[in-house]
Amino acid sequence: MFSLWLVGVYSSMASFVSEFCLCSLVSGPNRRPDVVLGVEAGGEEADRLLVTTQGRTVTLYKVSDQKPLGSWTVKQGQTITSPAVYNFATGEYVAVHDNKVLRIWKDDNVNLEKVFKSTLSEDVYHIHSVPNIEPLVLFKKGAIRFLDTLLASPQQEIPDTISEGEVIRWSEVFVDGEQTVLIFIAEIDEDLFIYVNNLKLNSLLRFKLLQEKETSVPVSYTAHFGNPFITLLSLYPSGHVYEVTVPVHQAELAEEQVLSISIRLKLPASSNTAVTILDKTHVAVLGVLTAGQNSAKEYLSIWNTKFQTLQSSKELPQGTSGQLWCSGGRLYVPHGKVLAVIPYHCETSSLATALGKLKDIQDSEIETAPVLNWSSFLENVSGHPLQQSSAAKGETRKSLRTKKNNNVIGELQKTGVEKLLYDCKNADQRCVEEELTSFFSSKPPPDYQVTIGKIATALVSRCKTQSHFYPQRVLIQMVQTSRLSYSSCPDLITLLLDKEDMHLLQFCLHLFPDIPESVTCACLKTVLNISNASLENKNVDLESVLCYIDVGSEDNVDKPADIVQNGFSPALLEEDSCDVQLTQKGNPTEASLTCPVGMKRAALLNAVIITKYSETFLLPHLKDLSAQQVVLFLRYLQYLYLKCSEIVGTNLPGVKVPNINQIIDWMSLLLDAHFTVVVMLPEAKGLLANLHKFVRSQVKLFSELNKIEGSLLELQKTKQQTKDHGLYSIEILELV
Repeated sequence: MFSLWLVGVYSSMASFVSEFCLCSLVSGPNRRPDVVLGVEAGGEEADRLLVTTQGRTVTLYKVSDQKPLGSWTVKQGQTITSPAVYNFATGEYVAVHDNKVLRIWKDDNVNLEKVFKSTLSEDVYHIHSVPNIEPLVLFKKGAIRFLDTLLASPQQEIPDTISEGEVIRWSEVFVDGEQTVLIFIAEIDEDLFIYVNNLKLNSLLRFKLLQEKETSVPVSYTAHFGNPFITLLSLYPSGHVYEVTVPVHQAELAEEQVLSISIRLKLPASSNTAVTILDKTHVAVLGVLTAGQNSAKEYLSIWNTKFQTLQSSKELPQGTSGQLWCSGGRLYVPHGKVLAVIPYHCETSSLATALGKLKDIQDSEIETAPVLNWSSFLENVSGHPLQQSSAAKGETRKSLRTKKNNNVIGELQKTGVEKLLYDCKNADQRCVEEELTSFFSSKPPPDYQVTIGKIATALVSRCKTQSHFYPQRVLIQMVQTSRLSYSSCPDLITLLLDKEDMHLLQFCLHLFPDIPESVTCACLKTVLNISNASLENKNVDLESVLCYIDVGSEDNVDKPADIVQNGFSPALLEEDSCDVQLTQKGNPTEASLTCPVGMKRAALLNAVIITKYSETFLLPHLKDLSAQQVVLFLRYLQYLYLKCSEIVGTNLPGVKVPNINQIIDWMSLLLDAHFTVVVMLPEAKGLLANLHKFVRSQVKLFSELNKIEGSLLELQKTKQQTKDHGLYSIEILELV
């Protein structure tokens, strides 16, 4: 069962980011966690959040700072019954206590007893507030009123909209342009009814939800609006997520309309408690997984509803209250005695993202290769066409004669390829090179891509069994055709690593789009391990390093910094750099501006850095690198990082060079894989200290740039508001 729960994580198009604590939920003498009544947006900024606990307290938080901006409490004996919301129109906060009493206040109000108070005539179920509309008040009997209408006449009569005995279980409001729709679900005797109120049309639609396949009612609901329908998802205790499409613009019918549910997602057998929509194809599910006879584990997971696959899963060992909210790209879950914030990231499902990261190149730089015509290929192989045209019966003798000639040409080509494959396996190297050179210079056959894959496989197989056979020039021609990939000849890169053919390996890293992460790491280890003497005799393309690299003397290249026993050195960093002692003599910044590797090794490392990869698959293989390899690679990445920082556009000159994002990604992956080892190495202390110092300086720089940006925005507003003062005027602009 546990393996079923985790299936699909490997193909992650969605993932969780590091969890952090927003606030503690423990209060009172019993020290038990408070139940969260609601989590709502706390202002125009997505970073402000209102948290209402089931009791007496409303707290406004700045999520990124993890600190409260304000807190308000009703007096003893009163209970907040509807979560506080933010009124986007007035900048005020609204809450309901004791079912009927409205409280409205602002940031500068401290005591809720001294703020605006209004008592309504009926019990309130929930207040909904979204940007660009007045808050909507949903009463427990189903009636809906705008907040300003209620404030004008608090004791107005509120009619019953739902039937006697129905209880509202869930509600949500959607805004699309000028259209505002409020939907809620009511239950009576395990029968479910959907109410859709279109405020623009002033219409109320009622539907019965047919759930013939389930014996119980849902435990959670979520929905999204795609005009003119609302897609409603309901999570049942069985683990099934059902979908129903609810019309919005339908005319009111005299008879009750029934909506049928359809299965959208089948979750593993477990106790699921909450579901929420993240985007059109992803949902987050909170549930309990039974791990054994007497043990259970709570999990938060992201599922792809389109392919019914698990994208990411996170264990919550301290338990939850079964509640889940989503706001501003973050999930909020009461976890143990705290309210946990779990950011998430969802990507559009595509083949490119499934294979790995795409190279950051311009469209004009992409060399498009002709796509293989599989139909014609299968025709040539099987001798039978896949489809027969109905017009074939009316062919003239001339067209039949032309078709016969084409078939003869195809058979000759087929015979030529078979002979070529035979010679690749048996003829001497000179003969093979001559025949393949002639083949590459002639007109390509229809199945050119498949043919090259077969030829490459035959050559590599022979190279592995016959050590004296190695037609390098032909292999280079084959790779440069851009018709060869790793999947069409997987053993080619392995052969190149065994023979330390850095020249051809560099071409493969540049041109192959589907190199697995394990093979990429094997290439990286070989590049870092190869000796300077051996590398000196290798032919390597230096085009990616000639424009920026600054190699020091041969004595300093490819050698680690001098190691002082116990990491002691009299040279200290500045006061703002954690007082870490350096292991390098002289100015650390100047030392880091000298490339730690030679030009050939740098060019090969560049080819590895810009290779496509997926972080999930690459990280485990990076852990196989030795400590010396990690330090050398980190030093080179630091050198590239500093070089990028020297340039205004942060892009290194030249072609096939890493960009700043790729450099930072590799540096982060290396530190994640070897952080403990790197921290313990004396020769790495100076490197880490320099990186820390540089990052802090960059943070300061961007902080100042943000201030400048704010000042420029204020100047822009001032300029827009400035009136024409005539031909001459003196203005004083003060920046605070």
